Amino acid sequence: MLSFMEFGAVLPQNELGRSTEDILAFAQAADRLGFDHLLAYDHVLGADRRVHPDLPGPYGLDDTFREPFVLFGYLAGTTSLGFATAILIAPQRPTALIAKQAAEVDLLSGGKLRLGCGIGWNHVEYDALGQDFATRGDRFSEQIPLLRELWTNEQITIEGASESIVAAGLAPLPLQRPIPIWIGAFAPPALRRVGELADGWFPMIFPGDKFDAAWGIITQSARDAGRDPAGISIEGQVPGLSDEPSKIDELVSRWRDVHATHVSINTLNQGMRHLDEHLEALEVSARVLGLTPR
Repeated sequence: MLSFMEFGAVLPQNELGRSTEDILAFAQAADRLGFDHLLAYDHVLGADRRVHPDLPGPYGLDDTFREPFVLFGYLAGTTSLGFATAILIAPQRPTALIAKQAAEVDLLSGGKLRLGCGIGWNHVEYDALGQDFATRGDRFSEQIPLLRELWTNEQITIEGASESIVAAGLAPLPLQRPIPIWIGAFAPPALRRVGELADGWFPMIFPGDKFDAAWGIITQSARDAGRDPAGISIEGQVPGLSDEPSKIDELVSRWRDVHATHVSINTLNQGMRHLDEHLEALEVSARVLGLTPR
C-alpha cells in the first residue's frame, strides 16, 4: 500500500515523556514494525500560565518535551529509524549550534534526519533563551540559507542581520549536504516562507478547504521565487486509532490524494495512558499500512 509514501510515528511525549525506558520501547517497536522514522516536537521551556495568562499556545509547565537532538542521537544507536523534528523552534537558538547538532544526528543516523523548523509562539521561552520574539520571522528566513551553507561548505563567511560567521565551518559535515529543511506552518507569512525556502511542509491541518487554500499560497510563493512547487514534500498525520483500523486507511488515503510524501501515525493525546496502548495502536496501524516488519 502507498509504496511512494514514507511512514513514521509521532513520539507520544505527554504520555511517555518522563520514562526513557518507555520511549526506547516505543521507538524500537516502531522500528521493528517497519516504520521509517520517528517524529518529535520541541520546546525548551514551559511557562506557568498563572503568571503568563496571555500565552496563546497549548503547552505549559506540565507538558513534557525531550530535547530532540540528544534524544535522536541516543535512538540512532539503538534503532535503524530516520528522524524528524516537527517542529524545532529555530529562531530561539544560535544557527551554528543548530547546524552542528543536526549534522551530528545526521551522521549518527546514517543520513536520515529531516530538520523541521518553525518560529513558535512562546515569548517567555524566547526571553529566557536571549532572543527577540518580535523579529523571529525575519531571523528564521535568514537562518535557513545559513544552515545550508554550513552543511555544504568546509568554511564560510557570512555577515547577516542577526548573526555573522567569519572563516569558520563544521567538521565533520553531515552526510546529507544539505540536510532537508521542512517548515511547520499555517499562517500566511509562514506558508510563503515554505514556498520560498523549504524542502517540505508540515501542514498542521487536514486535507480540505483550508488545506487547499494554504497549499495555494505555498505554490504561488514557490513560483514567484523561481522554484517548482512539485519539489516541496508534505507530511501529514493520522491518529493511531487501534479500535478503528478502517479509519486509519481512509485518512491515509486522503493524504495520498493531496500527494503527501510522508504520513505519521500519531498516538499522542489520543486518550492512551500506558505504553502498551501506544504499542497496540502502532501494531494495528502497521498492519493497515502493510508495513514489512524488520
